[in-house]
Amino acid sequence: MSDAIKHECGIALLRLKKPLQFYLDKYGTAFYGVNKMHLLMEKQHNRGQDGAGIANIKFDMEPGQRYISRTRSIAKSPIQDIFDQINGRFQQIQNENPENLKNIDYLKKHVGFTGELFLGHLRYGTFGRNSIESCHPFLRQNNWITRNLVIAGNFNLTNVDELFDVLVNVGQHPKEKSDTVTVLEKIGHFLDAENDELFQQYKKLGFDNLEVYNRISENLNLIKILQKASEDWDGGYAMAGLLGHGDAFVLRDPSGIRPAYWYEDDEICIVASERPVIQTAFNLKVENIKELKPGYALIIKKNGTVTEELINKPLSPKKCSFERIYFSRGSDSSIYNERKALGRLIVDKVLKAIDYDFDNSVFSFIPNTAEVSFYGLIKGLEEFLNEEKIKQIIALGDKPSSEDVSKIIKQRARIEKIAIKDAKLRTFITQDDSRDDLVAHVYDITYGSVRPLKDNLIIIDDSIVRGTTLKQSILRILDRLEPKKIVVVSSAPQIRYPDCYGIDMAKMGDFIAFEAAIQLLVDTKRENIIQDVYKQCLSQVDLPKEQVRNYVKEIYAPFTDEEISVKIAQLLTPISMKSKVEIIYQSVENLHIACPDNLGDWYFTGDYPTPGGNKVVNKAFINWIEKRNERAY
Repeated sequence: MSDAIKHECGIALLRLKKPLQFYLDKYGTAFYGVNKMHLLMEKQHNRGQDGAGIANIKFDMEPGQRYISRTRSIAKSPIQDIFDQINGRFQQIQNENPENLKNIDYLKKHVGFTGELFLGHLRYGTFGRNSIESCHPFLRQNNWITRNLVIAGNFNLTNVDELFDVLVNVGQHPKEKSDTVTVLEKIGHFLDAENDELFQQYKKLGFDNLEVYNRISENLNLIKILQKASEDWDGGYAMAGLLGHGDAFVLRDPSGIRPAYWYEDDEICIVASERPVIQTAFNLKVENIKELKPGYALIIKKNGTVTEELINKPLSPKKCSFERIYFSRGSDSSIYNERKALGRLIVDKVLKAIDYDFDNSVFSFIPNTAEVSFYGLIKGLEEFLNEEKIKQIIALGDKPSSEDVSKIIKQRARIEKIAIKDAKLRTFITQDDSRDDLVAHVYDITYGSVRPLKDNLIIIDDSIVRGTTLKQSILRILDRLEPKKIVVVSSAPQIRYPDCYGIDMAKMGDFIAFEAAIQLLVDTKRENIIQDVYKQCLSQVDLPKEQVRNYVKEIYAPFTDEEISVKIAQLLTPISMKSKVEIIYQSVENLHIACPDNLGDWYFTGDYPTPGGNKVVNKAFINWIEKRNERAY
């Protein structure tokens, strides 16, 4: 993707199921858990560069001893920063009393992050300020150990206002109206209620207070707590939580919008946002790792038992396809094959765009995320060429000359490394009057790779959302090669609708496909549709989210995908361009073929998996009409 889009966060949970002495004896270090958490988080750095945080809980600590450790950072390299902080204390011990590094009792009593239960978070801020207060994990403290709650998640909820009112109506006074605080306090409310209920139950049975605590910690019903807390959540989420005494959970939304994978053996239990991260950190085979089922929670009890429990009835599966296209690590075997398939499935459109002229066409990709789809594109082109070669050889008859056969066999797609991304070029600190020139040079090109005025240049990107970098940088720099025609290929369909489940794509005006559709309505003198949609959206503002329809679809309805693509090409072509520009998008149908298990396509179709999505898209359109630069949910 040429445009920088901030996106969903990442989580990592690790439970050590053996006493710490076990890991010291087997792996030679008492910091096995910290080291593995560093790997789990670093291998997911693609999911969060605005901040990072980690929390740790020590089991069976005496009253008066710290049992919860937490640190967060919004430094330039936040993951490295938090682990530098943690390891700094370990290094201090190494310098002063190295023998204490193998003294488990000393470490648990005096050193943070030496407990059995870890929760890490990588933050990509979708909205609001990037401050330390915005970094997960969040902590809800209490003097009762079983009421302490640590929360971190990859999520956005569409109905924060509604949930906030629920908290107020039960007597709470939340410190701010955000989905994170709302989730924390909602779970916390039912955690408190469960504690109160169990306390009364065991007191009536005649147990003293200490025994009551022991029984509460053993019998907290996390299933009931999570069911009550999440029953009215609308959004996408993979929510992880730790309780002060040692229970833990990870809860996934009923549509499976946000991902979560897990693994368990007799030593550890791990949960992470991405599967290959677990594979790499623990040297596991892909078949050993499970995907947390939509609507279920992984419950990890303090006694070490791990179960997958139904919390909310699963809905029609709508796992996020855009996450597969761009955001997730491409080292996952399934994602790698899906991205290749996306490239292969757009071959027919590419061939038509170049009029099947292989001799005068050069194929390349926008680094770095489109590389795998490029491999798929080339594979598809090779398959087409092989079929054509067979036909041509058969057409030569019974006694073809070696020269003719050789000429046919040598036909191939011309592949070149065209675009080079200068990742270290910074544009955000520059004055406005000179920034445009720097933006235009974020990418560089390989000179001499294209024959001027003779070759078509076909370049694939994973997606085109805003088109800003394409217009300001990529097309301008590619034009210097003087190709006859530039064909920009998007392996994803046209992104037409905002996301409200974790990805920072919330404003209608940000989408080049929307801008193109609006311009087409103007060009064809159908501006009345714009006002009609506005009125329809306004008429639904006060309706319950379950009754709201996505009227924004009517903006696109009069036009074919191809018509919108042509207009997008016109809008993104710089005035000074000499080369002709054509833009090709993947079809939604082929997206589903490539990603059959990830059918969440609301970005492209407007078919939101939760009722709150329709409310968000209508609000986003209203904001665009009224020129409100604000969040739609």
